[in-house]
Amino acid sequence: MSAVILEEGIVHYEVLGRGRPVIFLHGWVGTWRYWVPAMQTAAVSYRCYALDLWGFGDTAHDPLYYALDKQAVMLDNFLLKMGLIIKDEAAGARTGKIAIVAHGLGALTSILFARKFPAQVDRMMVVSVPLAITDVAARLRSPASPADLADWLAGRDPLAEAVRTDTPKTDPQAITVSMNGLTNFDFTAIMSQLQIPCLMVHGMNDPAVSAPSEQWIETKPERMHLVPLEQSGHFPMLDESQPFNRLMADFLALESGADPEELRLKEEWKRRVR
Repeated sequence: MSAVILEEGIVHYEVLGRGRPVIFLHGWVGTWRYWVPAMQTAAVSYRCYALDLWGFGDTAHDPLYYALDKQAVMLDNFLLKMGLIIKDEAAGARTGKIAIVAHGLGALTSILFARKFPAQVDRMMVVSVPLAITDVAARLRSPASPADLADWLAGRDPLAEAVRTDTPKTDPQAITVSMNGLTNFDFTAIMSQLQIPCLMVHGMNDPAVSAPSEQWIETKPERMHLVPLEQSGHFPMLDESQPFNRLMADFLALESGADPEELRLKEEWKRRVR
């Protein structure tokens, strides 16, 4: 187990591979662990970091840091601490770029980070991301327990055991407090303003988070592309791990700044997009 000490406490993370950095951020249910299959795929060409957000897994539990903006600050401090982003205090400049693959809570965290530091994000792949509180099922907004959510959302495939293993370590307040960020921020507007290449992935059988509306899809900004995975629930990276990992690899392999719409040129993703 690897850990780094930030001002606010201990942050647990794991690393695989070598190359340009890719950050994996988990959602409201589970921890870094369910990213292992995706990390193993990406680690062939990239250096992959997966961390536990505040209140999850083996990272410090402190309700003062569970709000979405605090999670985004943690991401920034982690990148600075690990030397993935370099800040020149004298010049007031920052250098370094990362790619992000993030799910649910982690996706919202990465969107807030990208809004503040767009020059540091080369591309984002956001999975099962709600843009408003109305996109989230009541059972996820006010869970009976993290374990209850894992039983509800994780399938019976052996890969889903990674969700159940660490979910009991979650502080329930980390779910409910961060969920309030969906009322404190206008994510529809934030996403519309981002110029960063962004690939959105959504499991069409997800009972917890609704897919973006047809109206939003029709008006989505340039450099933003949606791929629905029709056989997936809340965890596309586990429910359809092979298609998900191929899609992720294709997206990460695009030239820097390329529009994810280029994925339409691949017959597999052409069939999956409405």
